[in-house]
Amino acid sequence: MKTLVIGTGGREHALALALSRDPGVSEVHAAPGNPGIGAFATLHDVDPMDGASVAALAREVGADLVVVGPEAPLVAGVADAVRDAGIAVFGPSREAAMLEGSKAFSKEVMAAAGVPTAGSRTCTTSEEVAAALDGFGAPYVVKDDALAAGKGVVVTRDRAEALAHAAACGRVVVEEFLDGPEVSLFAVCDGATAYPLQPAQDFKRIRDGGRGPNTGGMGSYSPLPWAPADLAATVIDTVVQPTLDEMARRGAPFVGCLYVGLALTAAGPRVIEFNCRFGDPDVQPVLALLDSPLGALLHAAATGRLHEVEPPRFRDGASVTVVLASAGYPESSSKGDVVTGVGRANGVADVDVIHAGTALSGDSLVTAGGRVLAVRAVGYDIADARSRAYAAADLIDFPGMQRRSDIAAEPLGVVEGASLTDE
Repeated sequence: MKTLVIGTGGREHALALALSRDPGVSEVHAAPGNPGIGAFATLHDVDPMDGASVAALAREVGADLVVVGPEAPLVAGVADAVRDAGIAVFGPSREAAMLEGSKAFSKEVMAAAGVPTAGSRTCTTSEEVAAALDGFGAPYVVKDDALAAGKGVVVTRDRAEALAHAAACGRVVVEEFLDGPEVSLFAVCDGATAYPLQPAQDFKRIRDGGRGPNTGGMGSYSPLPWAPADLAATVIDTVVQPTLDEMARRGAPFVGCLYVGLALTAAGPRVIEFNCRFGDPDVQPVLALLDSPLGALLHAAATGRLHEVEPPRFRDGASVTVVLASAGYPESSSKGDVVTGVGRANGVADVDVIHAGTALSGDSLVTAGGRVLAVRAVGYDIADARSRAYAAADLIDFPGMQRRSDIAAEPLGVVEGASLTDE
């Protein structure tokens, strides 16, 4: 099978790497990719937002499967262009991708499907926002209705901060606060059937202890020994399958990865948000532990045959990912800083250095985004994987590098979740 991965970040690197290690995959191409992906795959300088160009590239390389990684091309309809060209594509249509493209639409679908989630109100004026904040009370949760690269959400006890965030966004969804640890669950869907991947946990805030502003994710780990053993099955039954049925009823079957962000509340799992693609970095440890072929799984989903392949299998052990971010992140990012030590870190046993925001400047690897690298390790348990990840991360350096020191510190200490930490 020849595969083409669309995107530039850590998620795409992790997907392409998993495909390259699949015996059933003969070639891995990426567009435009990044220097890390270029070490084992063929890169192509194609705009990931240009559906016609992506489809033309897929035809040119003879791709049997196209995997569209980021949300922006999916919401822009890139998967539709590839599908219209008669090529199997893992990724939802423009219409189905609105589950992430619009928080208000997502809430509407959840309500129609009977999915357990936070109460919410969609607001377009400051008066509506103020009334919603007062109705739900603190802590306040305000979400930009549009795509915001994982950083459009404010959770705060400061009413003025909540109002200011809403004013900066325009149309927002104000939600009831869900108290409980957060979990990421990825469901591979073919429009009618879904298979869950192993749950993971992501660490969103920039600083240790869950402090500072939200980011796209500063680290992750899997499995979650503290989560209910039947969590994945429960979420498929109560969240994913009803959502697939509702989207099919609307004439927009969901084909691709449905990311379910959950809060494990006292009343049971409640949906915080849907995304229309694999999360980053939370999918990275999950893919590291996948013990069954990724290519066959994604191709079966893309062609409506998911029921014909075995559910995903996962190896014993654990995986931990630690993100290395550039100076100024998440408010800004520093570009062009020379990165050293990646080769040595990659040489640590059971470690992969995943590129997220890097570029080449001559012979030097340099920073090119907010989240620069992710150091992913596999170990026999969480403590072992964590130790390997941090040991490898210690070998990497660039000016202004930021990282958290407490990724996966709980189950050895504190579960970071929806519960709010005072600044």
